[in-house]
Amino acid sequence: MKIGIASDHGGFELKQLLMERLAKSDYTIVDFGNGAYDSNDDYPDYIVPLAQAVAKGEVEKGIAVCGSGVGATIAANKVPGARAALITDHFAAHQGVEDDNMNVICLGGRITGIETATELVNAFLNAKFTFGERHLRRLGKADPSWNGNQAKG
Repeated sequence: MKIGIASDHGGFELKQLLMERLAKSDYTIVDFGNGAYDSNDDYPDYIVPLAQAVAKGEVEKGIAVCGSGVGATIAANKVPGARAALITDHFAAHQGVEDDNMNVICLGGRITGIETATELVNAFLNAKFTFGERHLRRLGKADPSWNGNQAKG
């Protein structure tokens, strides 16, 4: 699976640790930045290109990290076709994909430790959208451009 990852300074350390762990798996990782710690960077500069790549199908899923995860979530959700959520528990990490076809997981680098982040990311990456009738109906109501063929995983 080809996955994208991005962070600002608030999520830089967690992003680096996640990339090290994910590199040991069969994932192809595309780093959308920040490539070096910069305390003056802005999360939209990295999160928006990540979300655009997910929406276009250039990567299958995305991992977005900022200090709290809130800014990353807001920025990613501005991109049509990106379905991002701030995730803090295991159930939401997989259920968000299974029921809502979430394709970008957002994490708070200042509030989520590496062990928890690894668990959440693994649950997210291993989950599959169920294509349940009620879930398709709900996605159609939430996004009028939704056609059901957009469920890539």
